[in-house]
Amino acid sequence: MQFPAESGAPPAPAWRLTIWVPLADPSSAKNFVVAIDPVTPPPGLAGAVVAIGNFDGVHRGHLAVIKRALTLAQELNCPCAVLTFEPHPADFFKGPNTIFRLTPRDAKARALEQLGIDGMIVITFDKVLASLPAEAFTVEILVHRLKVRAVVAGYDFHFGAGRSGSPAFLKEAGKRHGFAVEIVERVPADTADINEAASSTAARAALEAGDVETAARLLGHPFAIMGKVIHGQELGRTLGFPTANLLPDPSCRLRHGVYAVRVVAGTETYDGVASYGRRPTFDNGQTLLEAFLFDFSGDLYGETIEVLFIGWIRAESKFDSAAALVAQMKHDEARAREILRGLSGAGKMRR
Repeated sequence: MQFPAESGAPPAPAWRLTIWVPLADPSSAKNFVVAIDPVTPPPGLAGAVVAIGNFDGVHRGHLAVIKRALTLAQELNCPCAVLTFEPHPADFFKGPNTIFRLTPRDAKARALEQLGIDGMIVITFDKVLASLPAEAFTVEILVHRLKVRAVVAGYDFHFGAGRSGSPAFLKEAGKRHGFAVEIVERVPADTADINEAASSTAARAALEAGDVETAARLLGHPFAIMGKVIHGQELGRTLGFPTANLLPDPSCRLRHGVYAVRVVAGTETYDGVASYGRRPTFDNGQTLLEAFLFDFSGDLYGETIEVLFIGWIRAESKFDSAAALVAQMKHDEARAREILRGLSGAGKMRR
């Protein structure tokens, strides 16, 4: 999937159409529309049921909103889409990379496509949008530009200048402008603690501490980094641990360390161990994700893969020698295999 550049790009056309082939099962692919700042309903999304929000992380609460939108779309026999915003409002108001993005735009599109919806509509969050009153947002975007059939939002969704548009306002606006509105109530993080809401903020805090297990519980799925495999310095190959290297999103604040992971490459999923950090033993350079896939041979350069973080192993450390690092990496591999063996459905985990 290719998106237009976020800066320095020519003016966006009325819509952009992209076919996204899911990595998990290409045989089930369908047209998935990604529309950037449409001025008319994108092809296939006219009169859609629209789930609206930022959906960063696509956590349990987000899933409840999207699944209700899907159900309603089936009942009304119309398309289902997600309406979201880029950049994240926090980044617009406070500067780039203010917020740790759990699902940057490409990853969000992939996650949404896998849920079976028909498309993702992205509205640029800029000065014009930020100053748009809630009523004007409703009329200009939902009614005129998208011609929505219905809108589904979460209990805490607010929109419009000064966050003046509340769920109650949206319901009333829907009555006045002829579209249905449903509000999904608070969703707990899991059934073990009904007092804890599913939360992107809590998931970010867990990931910053390296607690990927808690993050997965909060999100309802493992945190993942998706990207194109790049050429590195091939230090891992020299040490006997060839790795697939990804540049993370600049906003990512995952704790530097070593993790048990699962890697989705094409139609296959591999167990592995990954280092996320700056390689202090060698150069303390740019932050990089380096994943060693167990029982894999082949060339992944240029391929888009997804690395799912399953368990924490240790913090990033500087070693006195390459030999000492190799000895530790062997322990890391053994520990990763132990963690991954403890999971049910080995090799079948999906977002």
